[in-house]
Amino acid sequence: MIIEVKVPSVGESVTSGVVSAWHKKSGEFVNEGEPLFALETDKVSTDIVAEKSGVLETKVPEGQEVKIGEVVGVIDDSKQQLEQNKADKPQQKKKEAKPEENAPPVAAGADRGEPASTPLATALSPAVRRIVEEEKLELQKIHGTGEGGRLTKADVLAAVEERRKPEPSSGPAGKAEEKIEAREVQQRGEGRFVRKKMSPLRRKVAQQLAMAQHTAAILTTFNECDMSAVQELRKTRQEEFTKKHGMKLGLMSFFVKASVEALKTVPVVNGRIEGDDFIQNNFYDIGVAVATDRGLVVPVVREADKKSFADLERDIAGYAARARDGKLKIEDLQGGTFTITNGGIFGSLFATPILNAPQSGILGMHKIMPRPMAMDGKIEVRPMMYLALSYDHRAIDGKEAVTFLIKVKECIEDPTKLPLDF
Repeated sequence: MIIEVKVPSVGESVTSGVVSAWHKKSGEFVNEGEPLFALETDKVSTDIVAEKSGVLETKVPEGQEVKIGEVVGVIDDSKQQLEQNKADKPQQKKKEAKPEENAPPVAAGADRGEPASTPLATALSPAVRRIVEEEKLELQKIHGTGEGGRLTKADVLAAVEERRKPEPSSGPAGKAEEKIEAREVQQRGEGRFVRKKMSPLRRKVAQQLAMAQHTAAILTTFNECDMSAVQELRKTRQEEFTKKHGMKLGLMSFFVKASVEALKTVPVVNGRIEGDDFIQNNFYDIGVAVATDRGLVVPVVREADKKSFADLERDIAGYAARARDGKLKIEDLQGGTFTITNGGIFGSLFATPILNAPQSGILGMHKIMPRPMAMDGKIEVRPMMYLALSYDHRAIDGKEAVTFLIKVKECIEDPTKLPLDF
């Protein structure tokens, strides 16, 4: 029986995705529950598993965009028993080869000019075999790039293209053709620039950022905070914290705690505009921006006001690991009320973050730098960090934004104002 492999629904608002990688190739046997391919959408990347065991035949190449419900492959489960029998059958001892058996096998159909039916040919997928037969390719002259040296469709198409190239001419006409070809290569993106489609996630990020810039009245206010107290507290409590919880006490949990205290002090920053209404959130789900190879994602730490430092560090570390592995779920990214982004881990000293719509505020952390500061009439070198709060000026006034940022600064410079539930 042939089972269709369809692109499943991975979220209510997701209509398409990209087959970013096939974990199994055409002609390979797959077990039920085994990952078949990675589906990358504008929100998450997830592995799609086989519903049945059998032999896989892929229908779309890697990198192709597909719609939800589209058939991307088939599984022939009638071959499941055959594969199982092969695995269970004890290996028979090989007989000594006769002299004539040591000679290379004669290719079936070679005397008629047809493609050789060699062991290499029998390992080809149907699509590759059809191209080989139609183009009468010599398999021995093609280098396979698939698993175990197997020929892929791209290998045989490249061989066909190579064979069709005209011999270079040494005359003036030949040089003119070479110039035209070189120009065409550049236009295709193989020369001085490369044109490629953005990933669904990158397109979504671009749309969200542009939408935020076009719809909100974004303004940024700045301040700086002395990190001495937090650094000293982390230093003195690090060993105890690590032994107790099996993880390090980081910086981000302090800023999540400080942001919650500031949101309680200035509730309007914890709201959003929706049409002609203002929605005031009375819960504290804090988004923490995470940079990945695919783009920026913002998983949400739920009910941050009710969590200890260890809970926050565990949530943040878990989200970061799943984000880098492409295993975040859509619900991990939805429903945040306020966002924190830390450009300091990349060396950023000063920046203006863009709102994570539809939220009204985002806190930007930056690199900790030792700077000379005036302390009680004396110059002292202190570890300082610039803070930036970008906010929607339609909902939040300047006084409220500055009050919020000063509250964050006070909590960081004097951590005793935070619930130190280590």
